[in-house]
Amino acid sequence: MKDIDIADLKKITEVVKTKYNYDFTNYAMSSFKRRISRILEMNNFTIEVLMRKLNEPAFLDDFLNEITVNVTEMFRDPSFWRVLRDDIIPGILLNHQKIRIWHAGCSSGEEVFSMAIMLKELDLLDSASLIATDLDTNILERAKSGEYNLKNMELNEKNYIRYQGMGSLKDYYEEKNGRAIMDKSLVENVSFRKHDLVNGEIFNKFDLILCRNVMIYFNQTLQNEVLKKFHESLFKYGYLAIGSKESLIWCDIANKFIIVNNEEKIYKKIKD
Repeated sequence: MKDIDIADLKKITEVVKTKYNYDFTNYAMSSFKRRISRILEMNNFTIEVLMRKLNEPAFLDDFLNEITVNVTEMFRDPSFWRVLRDDIIPGILLNHQKIRIWHAGCSSGEEVFSMAIMLKELDLLDSASLIATDLDTNILERAKSGEYNLKNMELNEKNYIRYQGMGSLKDYYEEKNGRAIMDKSLVENVSFRKHDLVNGEIFNKFDLILCRNVMIYFNQTLQNEVLKKFHESLFKYGYLAIGSKESLIWCDIANKFIIVNNEEKIYKKIKD
């Protein structure tokens, strides 16, 4: 790992914030340092070269792609998806006929396609509205394309079987040149948008927000601000799903939620 000190990291965050208005000040410093080290090693850069490259807008997407970690699967944690299907979605339908869902930090879209498949099998896809957001425009384009390495579909299929889906994952994609091309009709009701969780606006109200395994890369100050944003973006009695290593217990708005499922980290908003 390249040797980087705090002063170097501060310089990098200042350049990115001043020039592009992306604020990494409150990212978990150990994770941020690892990602910067990876960028230096992959490109054989010194800190000085990286600082110069950050003045080139064309380099920014590559930089963001490395800083924002994009590792995901379809139906990741199958038990989580069973709880969504069997408990959360029926709970939403008690109050609203049309389901509004926000995938915050959607990465390359595997979670979005998982949701779409689940809703389709529940015969709810046509009456659902989904927004999928990410900071990284390159990764958003990959999510929109719905094209994945065929080798990755083996794990995705295993997850789908453990989720106890109605058919086979192969029902939802075709194979072409070693790629799995997802059925585009699954995301007809999905709006893919570039969005910064730190500085971005609050959308309309949602019944369900998923932001899983994203906030582990933020420090507590930033987590607190993002969780406030999610609270404001939810209907009363809407649901928030976060990652298995994340929690709401310590945050400023903890008393405005109740735990619905502690194991799967699903919470319900009870106070405005």
